[in-house]
Amino acid sequence: MRVAFTPTAERHLDNLHRYIATRSGEAIADGYVGRIIGFCQSLATFPDRGIRRDDIVPGLRVVGFERRVSISFTLEGDLVLVQGVFYGGRQVRA
Repeated sequence: MRVAFTPTAERHLDNLHRYIATRSGEAIADGYVGRIIGFCQSLATFPDRGIRRDDIVPGLRVVGFERRVSISFTLEGDLVLVQGVFYGGRQVRA
């Protein structure tokens, strides 16, 4: 399986990086966002994790990361497509 990020998910990661960098520094932001990306890449190994949220979008799954981030993704053939990265209680929406 391969993992890819939608433009929306990439924007979420950029915004999160900017938010953390302003408050805690560039190195902390790099490390945290890097861990999120690494976790997303690990979805290729076991993509059936997370909670299905067909009520939002058919086939959508949501999985938590380090108790502060929710990652939404779909499976499309041999592709794990990360749809969004939601930090600190932001809501997953269609």
